[in-house]
Amino acid sequence: MTYKKIPVRKKIEELSAYVSGKPIEEVQRELGLETIVKLASNENPYGCSSLAKEAMIAEMEQASFYPEGLAPSLAEKLARKLSIKQDQIILGNGSDEVIRLLTRTYIQPNDEVIMADVTFPRYETNVLIDGGTPVKIPLTNGVHDLQRMYDAITENTRMIFVCNPNNPTGTIVQRERLRAFIEKIPKHILLVVDEAYYEYVNDEDYLETLPLLNNHANLVILRTFSKIHGLAALRIGYGIMDASIIQELIKVKEPFNTNRLAQAAAFASLDDDTFVEQCARRNEEGRNYLETELSRMGLSFFPSHANFLMIKLNQPGKVVFEKLLTSGVITRSGHLLGYADTIRVTIGTPLENDKFITCLQNAINETANV
Repeated sequence: MTYKKIPVRKKIEELSAYVSGKPIEEVQRELGLETIVKLASNENPYGCSSLAKEAMIAEMEQASFYPEGLAPSLAEKLARKLSIKQDQIILGNGSDEVIRLLTRTYIQPNDEVIMADVTFPRYETNVLIDGGTPVKIPLTNGVHDLQRMYDAITENTRMIFVCNPNNPTGTIVQRERLRAFIEKIPKHILLVVDEAYYEYVNDEDYLETLPLLNNHANLVILRTFSKIHGLAALRIGYGIMDASIIQELIKVKEPFNTNRLAQAAAFASLDDDTFVEQCARRNEEGRNYLETELSRMGLSFFPSHANFLMIKLNQPGKVVFEKLLTSGVITRSGHLLGYADTIRVTIGTPLENDKFITCLQNAINETANV
């Protein structure tokens, strides 16, 4: 019997599936390599806190029970640590879910959402899924052009995304420019500042947004446990915003969106400041090493404040990506990220960084001789 294809919403037909960094297991199967260095997805090469591991093991005893839907213990602990109110926090299945909740709740067909071009692609995807229109403003030297973003506001604008540090360039917005931008955005427009890499930033010119929350009810701040806390596989992040917004998001979120292990691990991670500080320090050391070696090789890169670097090449990034892959080093090709002549590399351990530099030099030499 022949079946006709079930019709799909036009917006969904036009979307492309998200292409994630290649998993280690996939590369091992495809290339038959035993040793793989994955530097593709901005994960923490140092794992997670031992306190988080212990908490997960203990929580396994409760695996047959549903978690608390709003993760109140974790929310309360986060609130204390951040010196905000508990009702200003919503936990998500990664901060990605909070993005999805925001667009699902506030975006209707023909609504416009302003974002950078190039930035984290899930902003655009979720806007399109919910029928909105992405308005993409080109970066200037890898940095958000806030003036042009402000000038793009129309009567149809409902939301603005600012990724700070920006993924994939790693750049930050100058503190006073971002403060002025927040101050002048109309109050009926949601301004979402994504700070997934917040803990890695060590620059006096970076704006602390939390103190602005109480005076800006349209400000939303996104953070995550996936990066410096090393809990990417558990999928847990959070949004910080006015309680009135959270009450609307709760209506559309899944009942048990964050699982017990994730809640327990995140809760325990908040007690291990030493782990976070060590990861931030090691990341800075690794970034300095990579920048020095890349400069020695005559390569340039965007000034990163995160745990990755976007490297500018004199050839298609996909070619270098594939050469690195055959050497057992997984990076991200720039053609997937909006900069075709680049690759993005996660800052790894000293051994991983050293292998990357060696393999990158070999890859460049090989392509130069072709």
